[in-house]
Amino acid sequence: MTNTKPKAHSTPHRSSQGGRDFRKRTQRHQSQATTPRETTKAEVGSASAQPAIFLHEGREKSLLRHHPWIFSGAVARIDGAPSNGDTVPIKDAQGNFVAWAAYNAASQITARVWSWQESEAIDADFFQRRISAALTTRFQLGLNQDSNGMRLIHAESDGLPGLVVDQYMDVLVMQISSAGVEHWRDTIANILQALCHPVCIYERSDSDSRTLEGLEIRNGILRGALPPATVVNEHGLRFAVDVAAGQKTGFYLDQRDNRELTGNMAEGKSVLNCFCYTGGFSLYALRGGATSVLSIDASQEALELAQSNITLNGLDASRAEWLCDDVFLALRKLRDQNKKFDLIILDPPKFAPTAAFAEKAARGYKDINLLGFKLLNPGGLLFTYSCSGGINDELFQKIIAGAALDAGVDAQIVRKLHATPDHPVLLSFPEGAYLKGLLLKLKN
Repeated sequence: MTNTKPKAHSTPHRSSQGGRDFRKRTQRHQSQATTPRETTKAEVGSASAQPAIFLHEGREKSLLRHHPWIFSGAVARIDGAPSNGDTVPIKDAQGNFVAWAAYNAASQITARVWSWQESEAIDADFFQRRISAALTTRFQLGLNQDSNGMRLIHAESDGLPGLVVDQYMDVLVMQISSAGVEHWRDTIANILQALCHPVCIYERSDSDSRTLEGLEIRNGILRGALPPATVVNEHGLRFAVDVAAGQKTGFYLDQRDNRELTGNMAEGKSVLNCFCYTGGFSLYALRGGATSVLSIDASQEALELAQSNITLNGLDASRAEWLCDDVFLALRKLRDQNKKFDLIILDPPKFAPTAAFAEKAARGYKDINLLGFKLLNPGGLLFTYSCSGGINDELFQKIIAGAALDAGVDAQIVRKLHATPDHPVLLSFPEGAYLKGLLLKLKN
C-alpha cells in the first residue's frame, strides 16, 4: 500500500510513499498529523519523594477497566524525578495503588500500564513470562500451520505496550514504539533470542510513533546476522521480504487469511488490486485462476518486487499487468475509460491515525470506494479495507454505504473481515482492532 490521496495523512501502517522509493518512510504532513491536543499540565510533586503518578479524581476509571493508557490530562501530580521509560506506580486521587506503568514525559500518553498487580515486579522475569505467554498462545492455537511468517507479539494486546515482534522464517523483526519497551530493549532481545533461536533479530524502530514518544529512529541488527534473502511461505505461496527497508516490518502479515479468501474467489474473474505494494493479493488471485490482474501502486520499486514474486512462484506473468500511478487518479482514468472488473481490492494506507482525523479520512475512503463500485461489473465482488485506528467498524460501514448510494448501486455485505488471529485484540483495548474490512457483492 504505497499510494495516498492528496490531503490524506500518511502513517506508519501501510504508509503511503507517493512516487518515492517504497523503502523510505513518508513524513508527509507529519507535523500537522501529530500535533498534540492541549492538556492541563500536571503539578510537580516532591522531588525527594518516591516516584509516583497521581491521577485526578475519577480518572482511574478506565484503568480499573484495564485500559492500558494514561493520558497527560488524567495526571494531577508527579512525585519524584522519574526518567522516561522508568516503571512507576499509578495512584488514584486518594493515593491508592492502581497499576504499574512505564512513564514518558515526552508523550501525550504519559504512562502505559505493565501490570495491575501491586505485588508484581517489573523485571526480566516479568518480560520472560509475558513473551512466553504470547508465544505459547500462538503455537497452541496452531497459528503457524499455514505460514512461517507470524506476528509473535502484538503490543498492548499481549500485555507489552509498544512492542511488536514479527517472525519471517528464522528472522525476527522487533519494533519498539514506547519509552517503556525502549528501557528494556536489550533484556527483551535476549529473551527472544533464548526462546526463539533466530538467526537474526532485526530492529525496525522507525515508525512515526517514535517521534511522538520523543525517541530517535533506529534501524539495524540487534542479534545475529541478517541472511542475504528472507522469504516467507504463506498458504503455499512464497514472498520475498525486505525486513531492513520494506514497509511496516517488511510485509503485511495481518492480511494473510484475507489474501487466501481473495484467491479462493478469483477463478475466472478479472481483478483490480489497488495499493498493491509487493503484490500479495495479486499473487493469490493469479494462483486462484483469475483471467487477468491489474495491480496499481505509486512505487515502481514495490511493483518490481511484486513481479519478482510472480517469478518466484512460477505464476503466469502474462495474466498480470502492473501500473505505477497514484491510485486515486488511476481509478478515475479507468472510470473515464469505462473499464469494468469482476473483483476489486481496495487496501489503502492509514488515512486516520486517530478519531480527530476521521472526518477528513472519511472523504478519502468514500472517494475510492465510490470509484470502486463504479468499476465493478454487475454481480462483482469488492474487498475493501481500512487500517485506520480513528475509523471504527460502524463508521467504516456507514462510509461504504454512502459510497454505494452515491454510485447508484446496491450491494450486500457477504463477510466482515479483520486481521489474522496472530494479531489478537484485548477486550479492554479495542484500539487493537485497527484492521477492518468488508467483502461486498454488487447486485446483478
